[in-house]
This record gives sequence, structure tokens and C-alpha cells, in this order.
Amino acid sequence: MTKIRVALIEDHDLTRVGIRTALLQKEEIEVVGEASNATDGLKMLKTLQPDIAIVDIGLPDKDGIELTKDLKSTDGSQSATKVLILTLRDNKEAVLAAFAAGADSYCMKDIRFDNLLEAVRVTYNGNAWIDPAIARIVLQQARQNPPSEVSLPSAKPATTASEAVEGQPEENIEPYILTDRELEVLQLIVEGCSNAVIAERLYITVGTVKTHVRNILNKLCADDRTQAAVRALRSGLVG
Repeated sequence: MTKIRVALIEDHDLTRVGIRTALLQKEEIEVVGEASNATDGLKMLKTLQPDIAIVDIGLPDKDGIELTKDLKSTDGSQSATKVLILTLRDNKEAVLAAFAAGADSYCMKDIRFDNLLEAVRVTYNGNAWIDPAIARIVLQQARQNPPSEVSLPSAKPATTASEAVEGQPEENIEPYILTDRELEVLQLIVEGCSNAVIAERLYITVGTVKTHVRNILNKLCADDRTQAAVRALRSGLVG
């Protein structure tokens, strides 16, 4: 089995240990390196070339956004390493700057461990994992500016939440196309809940949740959960 090679760049020791412990719970993930600052982190990423770099935005010598920009622009070529920004900052400027620098995913530090694992898998597979609060910021920016003026990353092979918003007209989805239960599931998807958490909250099985998610994606013509969440927010299906 091919493992997902992950490197951590986080200056807070306890946070770094906690992330590493969570990741190592899954056999398909291998933590190949760690660093506590941007200088050492960038050298590590260039040497090890991991699949995913989990980067704290608030590093002591240089912030994670600058590190991401340096990594992605190395020798004028795009790095194969995907960057997952981990931060306490959800302000508009930080979010858009991170995407403009080439970040692939953006997570808040209060993310649940199971959602972090999902974020790593989604990012590894070429999609963006974006916290619902972040998706709202991207959506707001896209509404306020024409597509050509929105500072978002260039198109990736797979659809990201930002691309689902950018350049598309306002969604007009009638709420009756989804059942009441599907709307409940959709709301929890927007809140960033995993299938297991949704099952627990709604007192249904994970298999039932997967069926609802599949139906939701089909009805909203969405490729993934992130795109479904953005379309739900655009249309007002959920708050």
C-alpha cells in the first residue's frame, strides 16, 4: 500500500506532537519529517519532497504563507508537494493570501482529528479541503469581485471550492429537490462534519449517511463535499 508522506512545520511543540499522533493512527499515513520554523521547514520540504506539507501560518521566522509561496515558486516550477495551511486565523486577508500563494487546503487549528485526516486524504487526491468558514470567505470574495479580479489559485486538475464559486452564476437550487433528512446532512457537511460525526448526531448508520451524501451530490450536480457545501451556501439551502 502506497503511504501518504506528510511533513509537519509547526513551532508549537505540543500541537506538533498532537498532529503527529493523530496522523500516525492511520496506516496509510507516514510522517517523514518535522520542523519548527520556516527556514528549516523549506529545506526539509525540498530535500524530502513529501506528498503533503502541513504548515502553520504563524511561524516565528517567516509566516506559512511566505513559506508556501517560496515552495511553490522554487526554480520557477510548481512543487509537487501539496500544502495544507493550519491556522487560528480565518480573516479574509489571510485566507485569500494563502490561496494566492498556492496553498491547496486551509484548515482551522480547532479542526477535529478525524476531519484533519480527511483533509489530508482529500488534499492528497488533488482536491481542496476548506473549512466551511473559509468557504464562506471565498464565496463572499467571489460575489464582491468579477472572476478576473478574485485572487484565487490557478485551476487545478480537480475542482476546488474556490473554483466551484469562481466564474459561475448565482446558484438557483430549489430546496424541495432535497428531502428534510438530506438537508440536515447537508447542513452538517457545511459545518465540516465527517460521515461518522453526522451519523452520531442524526442517530443513523454511517452507511445511511453515505447514501444521503451520494444523493446530495447527485442532486446538486457536485463532484465532492466541498463543492456541494459551496453550492448550498450560494443557493441559501443552508445557513
